[in-house]
Amino acid sequence: MQTKAERTRQFIIEKTAPVFNAKGYAGTSMSDLTAATGLTKGSIYGNFENKDEVALAAFDHNFGKVVQYIRSKMQEKTSVIDQLLVYPETYRDFLELPFLKEGCPLLNTSTEADDTHPQLKAKAAEALQFWRNAVERLLQKGIENGEIDPRTHVPQFAVILMSLVEGAAMQAKVTGSSQELHLTMDYLEAMILQLRR
Repeated sequence: MQTKAERTRQFIIEKTAPVFNAKGYAGTSMSDLTAATGLTKGSIYGNFENKDEVALAAFDHNFGKVVQYIRSKMQEKTSVIDQLLVYPETYRDFLELPFLKEGCPLLNTSTEADDTHPQLKAKAAEALQFWRNAVERLLQKGIENGEIDPRTHVPQFAVILMSLVEGAAMQAKVTGSSQELHLTMDYLEAMILQLRR
């Protein structure tokens, strides 16, 4: 069971995570954090050392929600191909998913923290590696169980899948249009289906 301090800390993370994802680290002020939580600056800093610590926890929370959603959708599927198809299925309509309304946390954080925030940049790099490893493991499993063509270049396919998802998400977020998203996810879907042995 969580202590009162742990519950307060979790409350702060949950309330500020969408703000950081929408406004970025630099664009999020202390008054944004107090407005989102209804807590005083002292209450927030009583639970976190500084804004950096809140931002890092918020990134983990935002990325964790995406991972949890993808994982739950994959658990409903039996074949590796169908599990891989969760990516185009999810991102085709990502603008309509409530927890991605402000955009992909990985893309948003990577873009902003690239040259400005080494700790957030490191978090984003870890998240990218985590995602790449997950896709590569899935592909390897498909090769081992005879579902996926053994000639598939696993690292290359994983990087291309991730690039298509993030590139299309960026275009959709900037334009507010799903057209590029749908075109790219149709292409990704075809790529995944071509992996079949």
